[in-house]
Amino acid sequence: MHPLIKFLLFHVLLCLGQNAFGNEIINGHKAEKNTMQYMAYLKEKGTCGGFLISEDFVMTAAHCAGLKKVILGTHNLKNFDRNMIYNVQKECIHPDYINYTEGNDIMLLKLSRKAQLGENIKLIKIPTYPRFLKPNQMCTVAGWGLTKTAGHTADELQVVDVPVIDLKECQTQWHLPPKVICAGGYGTNKGTCNGDSGGPLVCAGVAVGVVSYGGKTCDYPARPDVYTDISKFLPWINDILKKQTC
Repeated sequence: MHPLIKFLLFHVLLCLGQNAFGNEIINGHKAEKNTMQYMAYLKEKGTCGGFLISEDFVMTAAHCAGLKKVILGTHNLKNFDRNMIYNVQKECIHPDYINYTEGNDIMLLKLSRKAQLGENIKLIKIPTYPRFLKPNQMCTVAGWGLTKTAGHTADELQVVDVPVIDLKECQTQWHLPPKVICAGGYGTNKGTCNGDSGGPLVCAGVAVGVVSYGGKTCDYPARPDVYTDISKFLPWINDILKKQTC
């Protein structure tokens, strides 16, 4: 197919696509310009979020597998050009992933070319050692998903502050898989919704979690939102980053 036709077709899909994958942000606000330049938008036959952890790799949720296009460098999905579109060269799905309810919902995407780091595209740090998050610690989550149940997706990146929820308390609401973090949704009217899966939970400037799943609706307060705990997967992540493949 001619490159121009591919590019135009991608734009059509972007406008028409539905959020077939996972969790937009509820009761948040537009992300400020020149912030969160690590955010990635994953697109093809569905949508997800992600975040850039190296020039070559985007981190996201394993249940977002199959999305072959990544957009970097914009908060507004109506304002990007072909140079911001990156193809996915390889999907590195965690080998123990079965489905999101059983955990290990994490994936690294090898980009077909290095991200052009600069003013609009930056990396975010991930943990270098296992971390313990305190209950009620405030973190942020961002995405382009639904802004209300059965609503519309956002063209502009949305962000919201969410409190960390004690895992024992979270366990009373979910049959939790191992290696997860709970934050938002429960006891608050803020959290994630369809289309936010794969985005980062950011605490003190470090991406500590990957949006995995939440309640069936985005009407909060509700059950807590569940995130994959990145710090529990560091050997696997570091091995891929070192070898540049999986």
